[in-house]
Amino acid sequence: MMGVKLGPAGVPLSCKGRTIVEGMDDIIALGLETMEAQTVRLIQPQHFEQYWQAGVLANKADFEMNIHGPYYSELLGNRVERGRSLAKIEATLQAARTINARHITLHTGHYGDFGRGTAANEQVANVFSSIVERVHDIWHDDEDEFPVFPWIKDGTPSKIGIETSGRQELWGSLEEVIEVVNHVEGTIPVLNIAHIHARGHGRMKTSEDYGELFDMVRESIGTKEFYCHFSGVEHRTGNAMHYTQIKKSDLNFEPLAEFIVEDGGWLDITLISDSPLLEHDAMYMLQNIDKSKHKQLERKAREDRRRALAAQTGTSVEDLQRREEEMAKLRTHGGKEEPVQEAKPEPEPVKEDKKPKKEATASKKKEENDVFSFDEEDDDDLF
Repeated sequence: MMGVKLGPAGVPLSCKGRTIVEGMDDIIALGLETMEAQTVRLIQPQHFEQYWQAGVLANKADFEMNIHGPYYSELLGNRVERGRSLAKIEATLQAARTINARHITLHTGHYGDFGRGTAANEQVANVFSSIVERVHDIWHDDEDEFPVFPWIKDGTPSKIGIETSGRQELWGSLEEVIEVVNHVEGTIPVLNIAHIHARGHGRMKTSEDYGELFDMVRESIGTKEFYCHFSGVEHRTGNAMHYTQIKKSDLNFEPLAEFIVEDGGWLDITLISDSPLLEHDAMYMLQNIDKSKHKQLERKAREDRRRALAAQTGTSVEDLQRREEEMAKLRTHGGKEEPVQEAKPEPEPVKEDKKPKKEATASKKKEENDVFSFDEEDDDDLF
């Protein structure tokens, strides 16, 4: 059976407290199973306690904790730029151990003087090999024999995730990420679907598109485990401008939900909501997956009924299906004639005029009560 874990990129918006532990409590209460803590500078001594508590809770509750490294990296820059980026990443690696992170998501940055091609990919592969070595050193530090981090003893170090980028001038097309992950043990691709969609000029449209994407990654690196980010996205000319809520984007979640339910039985997938609506859109994704499951069950029940009926009546399943389709057509044609009769009496226009207002106030009320509605201003998050 497929495994899908969903959660927000950061402490939920609805969380009254702002610490990671309080965020985790709220996420678990919502029925979600993971989160991605956002970029940290060095863990200040006063914050160490809450990070460590988050690690203990993740370990006990079987909660998948992840962490996102610095947003701005220059791993293809000159020695000084690269050194500066690696110093920031070091802080993330230390924090990852403290909070028991399973995945560490990192960006590569601009192509710099390398441009696209083998030289850039080789340089990225070298830098990421050293990051993987470093995370292993931190994880297996012999001085840490005391059981402050009980998950270190039996656990495996965090996996280093290399994220696909959403802009043409940044290293990190899907092909580049796969190429490097193939060469560097201990790394995984972080499939940022909004970025892949934007960089491909709006390419993720159907469940088949997702099938191709996951098959391509599975065939290239032989994995069934996927770590993905999802959000709405505004994009132009193959570049992501900024994240939006899912409902306001041309990147729909339904096709991915359909793929996961219909063809993704082999997948083990973590889906992080990058949307400005964080946990609200994570819940929206969960609802969509549930809807797809219901559709699938209904279809299977119909097929089972048809098979049983065919056996009883000695008809073929195909004949029954054809007959059902014909009946459905007749019903819809019949259904079209009725509204015409109802439309004859025409004192309706006045009512029709008022009705939208009623609906508008009703929907306004509904929006006030609806957890998923949000003010428009929240869309202005910079990408």
